[in-house]
Amino acid sequence: MTAAVSSASEAQAVPGRECGSCTLCCKVYNVVELGKAAGKWCSHCKPGRGCTIHDKLPNECAAFNCLWKTMPSMSMQWKPEQSKMVLTLHPDTNNIHVVVDPGLPSAWTREPYHGQLRGLAKTNMMKGHLVVVLVNEQATLILPDQDVTIGILKPEQVISVTLETGPSGGVYDVKIFNRRSTAEGETLEMTSSSRHPVRSAA
Repeated sequence: MTAAVSSASEAQAVPGRECGSCTLCCKVYNVVELGKAAGKWCSHCKPGRGCTIHDKLPNECAAFNCLWKTMPSMSMQWKPEQSKMVLTLHPDTNNIHVVVDPGLPSAWTREPYHGQLRGLAKTNMMKGHLVVVLVNEQATLILPDQDVTIGILKPEQVISVTLETGPSGGVYDVKIFNRRSTAEGETLEMTSSSRHPVRSAA
């Protein structure tokens, strides 16, 4: 699975891709309208069966689709109940978020998932889609040839990656910014920076 993803506004569910018994999104995300914290089952969810308030869903739930439902190239093994990960395209940053079930935090490191996440990173980085693994707030950036531990990534923070080339090879310049709203508009304040030499293809 190395296909380029569509933007959030272009994404539509693939015919036949139904949630069915899959309810992992009801555990891994926070739901502001319900006061539900990430990593805990929603009180309105019956795991493996579905939502008990499906006809009165909060707006953020009603608008939600995971990439398994919208990307034809994602095989059945990526259905969240099987992979223990929910992949989405973040509407503000365009990054591919891999939100992992905290009950199995190493799920993303298993094969074939890890190799395919590297493939997604390689295919989508030039489009501005970074691949970021999240276990609650703990983030790892997946690059085409290596994984970079970010640590706690807060909702107001964004990741920037620039690939620099030179005579001694390429280097990924990874920066973390705080995004703040001011009277003049949105500003970005850099909080950390690290550099990672490009490795041979994994």
